[in-house]
Amino acid sequence: MKKGKKEGRRGQQVFLRPEESSALTRRQSTTLSDQLQDALLRLAAVVDAGSLRVALRDSVRELLPSTECVCVYMLEGYSRLLSEDPPHELPREGKIRSVVDQLRRCQCLGLPTSELPEKYRICLAAPLPAHRRAVVIPLLNQERDTAIAVLLVGCNPLSDQDELHLNVLEKHASVACTRVQALQTSYQRPPLSPSPIQSHNALQHLHVSDQDYCELDRNILQLCGELFDLDAASLQLKVINYLQEQTQSQCCCLLLVSEDNHQLFCQVVGDKVLEEEISFPLMFGRFGQVVEKKKSITLQDISAEERRQLSSMLGCEICSMLCVPVASRATGQVVALACAFNKRGGQRHTEADEHAIQHCFCYTSTVLTSTLAFQKEQKLKVECQALLQVAKNLFTHLDDVSVLLQEIIVEARNLSDAEICSVFLLDRVSHELVAKVFDGGVVSDEEKEFRIPADQGIAGHVATTGQILNIKDAYSHPLFYRGVDDSTGFKTRNILCFPIKDENNEVIGVAELVNKMNGPWFNRFDEDLATAFSIYCGISIAHSLLYKRVHEAQFRSHLANEMMMYHMKVSEEEVTKLLVTGIEPVKEIHPCFAEFTYTPRSLPDDTTPLCILSMFEDMGFINTYKIDMNTLARFCLMVKKGYRDPPYHNWMHAFSVSHFCYLLYKNLGLSNYLEEIEILALFVSCMCHDLDHRGTNNSFQVASQSVLAALYSSEGSVMERHHFAQAIAILNTHGCNIFDKFNRKDYTRMLDLIRDVILATDLAHHLRIFKDLQKMADDGYNRKNRNHRSMLLCLLMTSCDLSDQTKGWKTTRKIAELIYKEFFSQGDLEKAMGNRPSEMMDREKAYIPELQISFMEHIAMPIYKLLSELLPGATELYERVAANREQWTKVSHKFTIRGLPSNNSLDFLDQEYELLQSQGAFGSDDHCLNGCLDDAEGGRGQ
Repeated sequence: MKKGKKEGRRGQQVFLRPEESSALTRRQSTTLSDQLQDALLRLAAVVDAGSLRVALRDSVRELLPSTECVCVYMLEGYSRLLSEDPPHELPREGKIRSVVDQLRRCQCLGLPTSELPEKYRICLAAPLPAHRRAVVIPLLNQERDTAIAVLLVGCNPLSDQDELHLNVLEKHASVACTRVQALQTSYQRPPLSPSPIQSHNALQHLHVSDQDYCELDRNILQLCGELFDLDAASLQLKVINYLQEQTQSQCCCLLLVSEDNHQLFCQVVGDKVLEEEISFPLMFGRFGQVVEKKKSITLQDISAEERRQLSSMLGCEICSMLCVPVASRATGQVVALACAFNKRGGQRHTEADEHAIQHCFCYTSTVLTSTLAFQKEQKLKVECQALLQVAKNLFTHLDDVSVLLQEIIVEARNLSDAEICSVFLLDRVSHELVAKVFDGGVVSDEEKEFRIPADQGIAGHVATTGQILNIKDAYSHPLFYRGVDDSTGFKTRNILCFPIKDENNEVIGVAELVNKMNGPWFNRFDEDLATAFSIYCGISIAHSLLYKRVHEAQFRSHLANEMMMYHMKVSEEEVTKLLVTGIEPVKEIHPCFAEFTYTPRSLPDDTTPLCILSMFEDMGFINTYKIDMNTLARFCLMVKKGYRDPPYHNWMHAFSVSHFCYLLYKNLGLSNYLEEIEILALFVSCMCHDLDHRGTNNSFQVASQSVLAALYSSEGSVMERHHFAQAIAILNTHGCNIFDKFNRKDYTRMLDLIRDVILATDLAHHLRIFKDLQKMADDGYNRKNRNHRSMLLCLLMTSCDLSDQTKGWKTTRKIAELIYKEFFSQGDLEKAMGNRPSEMMDREKAYIPELQISFMEHIAMPIYKLLSELLPGATELYERVAANREQWTKVSHKFTIRGLPSNNSLDFLDQEYELLQSQGAFGSDDHCLNGCLDDAEGGRGQ
């Protein structure tokens, strides 16, 4: 893989994808393992090709214990890859060579037999057993981007840990191969500097004897064998001691060039490792020219000020100096300046000293740069861990924005070693940047908060552009206002200002770091760190603000619930009044109360809660489930108050639906088809199935983007889910939980049953399961089949919900009047919203008889026919629905308008019905109907 790609990927791991930091941590932690350290030390010590082959083979075997064989090929010439065990050349064409040319590691199930020597065929040739793999590992010459060596390894499939070990090993093995190749070349006539021609000429000019040259070789080879440290400071100590000895200097040091080429920094001076590295601008005097022109300088080339600063750094007076550029063999760029000071004997440094330094770094620069890269990786690891800790700290303060901003200031200052940090939030309303949290604490008084225009100054520029701004000299920057410094005496040297963005990449704030403490200014590394840090800041601030809004919404919701419950609240007097006369037997309510012919809408509204109690008693629920009477009474009154007053979907509708459930229980023997707990769930669901109905359907809630749609539209059945939620709210109200005597299992099941049954009132749900219901009827109902019981509950609930269609004609006609009043009101609202209502909702287009006939033919009649197939006693229900459908057909000629008449009444249809009835059009009617809507036709006590 090419170097540029590697570096790009590394940068993404650290700064662009913080979620991968765990992988980075694991990779770094593995480099510290004993096996890997031994392998790297072994590679760092080799100086010849034979030792390198052995070291490579042993390192692989140590890192991969399952290794069966290792074949090592070394590059000779431009393209020949040779192995010595046994002596042979890797074929220049074939599968292995094609893998090598891809310059990346590859594992497979085996290699072609024809391309392998006989010794390695048993462990590398295809096909290999399922638990074995052949691995091809090219080692790259980074300068030429070619394979300098190739390893063929037979082992078990590589684990993630193996891959991480090999990543590090390949990097150091490549450096070792490059070094050995350079040493092999140097035995013929090794150059004293990276330029072979200059070195040869310089040797002749300096009269260096072959004996001195060989001595230099021995010394440098010994030094190379000692450069096995993973710590850059320790490695620099050894190189500096070598330079001091070779140049006879009192002190030497390395000035390392930062990656962004903006700074020089020093970690080791003489034999002392500095506690804190010293850094200064790259353009510090003549040193910048050394980096740029790659030419050495001496003491005579620097100014008195530069000499004074160097003396201060070294702690002694400088009498002589030699500064030599050190170039990377991979890139050719200057990576360090080797400086020798005060040659012993008071002499000046010579050209021989310069070439001794160049000779040293001809062989050690690669080790030095790779170790510095490793040190950088270690630093990045620490910074990543720090960022993860920052993220943890920030996300534990989401409940208070002010505390969160204070935490951001502290963490930003610590990460960047800044003297001061400020955080501004963007107020989009006033278009201002607001700071109310400072290093000293939080300002609670709004009058003391600091506000600046969002498009002025350094912070305003960053807020406007969304780009990071690194100012190395604040006073020379046109956007900096120094009036504050002049008034306070504070001196702003440099500034790093970066935007804080939310998940939508919109600027929500700005952070400003002032005065780098351990350097002349903020560097590229600080910029990258700030960019990563800002991501955590943006997410945490956005979530904190969202958390605040959610809390406020919760408080408003609690307040609204309190108001609702206050107005729904049932007083003890109401409960006592309901129970004072005791539960009335159903026979005393009306002789036909338990018959399908009875119409519950004939009862006065204020008597309906007591009728509910009578039905609870008659079905045996109170005794069976030990329901407290006060709790049941309060529950019934709360449910009644939970209904609004639209024309149709009101409490009287719920009472009628509940009464029909009672009729099914009494007349069809539901106990033979369902469990008792399921019947109770059905009855309670009938009571609660339209709680808080607003007179509009699901599609209207979605189209109007109502609060209910926001809560439930993703799940479907918006209103039905709201009805269930209201039922649960009532059950959770103090003194209303009629299931409080249930054990945990039964309680959970009861709530699940109520939810499923209420959701089944959505006709869309009924249409989805109709085929399954028909199949159940055709195959035969099985009471032991839980799925059959569940589907029957859904069918019973739907039949209860539409039960008005099973009553007499006057009831059916009156119900149609109420329903279309409600429908047309919704249609008017839809028109006001600019939407086109459906035909049945449009008072200008709806032809009621036709709509009613269609509804009964396609919805109601199939439901009751299916019910009669499952429960034979329900046949009369189907027949009555069919009779009502026939009546709509007979009276339709009287209906010459669209929508409802001006008086919103369909009473005129009754005249036609009575005329036809007197003529015997309907035949004899053995069923006694009690009328239902008018007290004169029937009612309590009739």
